[in-house]
Amino acid sequence: MFGTTVVIATHERREELLRTLGHMTALPDAAPIIVVDNASRDGTAPAVRRHFPEVELLAQDRNLGACARNVAVDRVRTQNVTFCDDDTRWQPGSLRRATELLDRHPEIGAVMGRCLVEPDLVEDPLTPELRSSPVPAPHWLPGPALLSVMAGLTTFRTSAFREAGGFSERLWLGGEEELLALDLAARGWWLCWSPDVVIHHAPSRARDPRRRRGLGIRNTLLTAWLRRPAGSALRRTAQVLRSAPKDRCTAAAVLEALRSCRWVLRERHVVPAEVERGLRLLEEPQHHSAARRYVG
Repeated sequence: MFGTTVVIATHERREELLRTLGHMTALPDAAPIIVVDNASRDGTAPAVRRHFPEVELLAQDRNLGACARNVAVDRVRTQNVTFCDDDTRWQPGSLRRATELLDRHPEIGAVMGRCLVEPDLVEDPLTPELRSSPVPAPHWLPGPALLSVMAGLTTFRTSAFREAGGFSERLWLGGEEELLALDLAARGWWLCWSPDVVIHHAPSRARDPRRRRGLGIRNTLLTAWLRRPAGSALRRTAQVLRSAPKDRCTAAAVLEALRSCRWVLRERHVVPAEVERGLRLLEEPQHHSAARRYVG
């Protein structure tokens, strides 16, 4: 049995998905693949069945957002699960390297790789922050310690993912990884970045950037109030609002977050002190980050 299963959630990006599947199925370290189609109306599901019959397809009757990945993980039988977006492509040997790191270090819950953005293959703007992460780490950790990941660049230990509950239905999509990462860290799992695990990203044009920005702002605020002490949540809220454009998109995102107050208070569980210390160390680099500007 292969050490990981690749999971791809998609919504109305048929041609991009087919290119990604062509790449992922041809890798020398190719793994079993599960595609979850989020109710696409562009012929995605029939195209996958026709061109890639070896891929397991889970066609949904509604758009589950990031939670589509949870549906796939329910079917995973390998020790690890690798998330790949329909516009990202893991490079030869990277699936194997991520799996080997998890097998070698049972305390690690997730390994995130290095993202190179096509067509020029420049490093993703977030990379310097990952490489210089100030989160304290044990000497044996094979890379910088993280307190969040980007799902499409990450291999998770399947048991850890399930233990933490997967992606939140409340957040749906857009920065949904941070809440999961904090829940993993709160349970004692380490998350790390590995520059030897390489993924190419060809950012899709088939997206609504303003809606994604709004979801990102909303979910960042919700995550702060769900998991951080009140003072830290207030600082994070102020930081996000200072960096976000003063427009209707931001106002709508804040209003969505405010409407969630009741369930946030009901489901609020503050992370342990050692996790909060790591989050506070991240505040300064996040404040000056060129990759965390809510634009679009």
